[in-house]
Amino acid sequence: MSDAGRSATVRTAHDDAELIANAVRPDNTESMTTRVDDDTVVTTIEREDTSGLRATTDDYVVNVTVANEVAQHANRHMTHNI
Repeated sequence: MSDAGRSATVRTAHDDAELIANAVRPDNTESMTTRVDDDTVVTTIEREDTSGLRATTDDYVVNVTVANEVAQHANRHMTHNI
């Protein structure tokens, strides 16, 4: 990334952070890295301009929100069927 680039790091805590990270990684672009730190998914986004950073971050937040909701729903479903 050049000196003029922009970056953002999004950290979200989850019951199963590895599951969530695995769910969002396929949608990562070359400008994104996702890792797990204990119960936290940490995604860093680097873009050349602010508008690109904003758009990519917005897309990522939607993806991680949906992944978390699906995981919670699946967990509730599995718990109720045991």
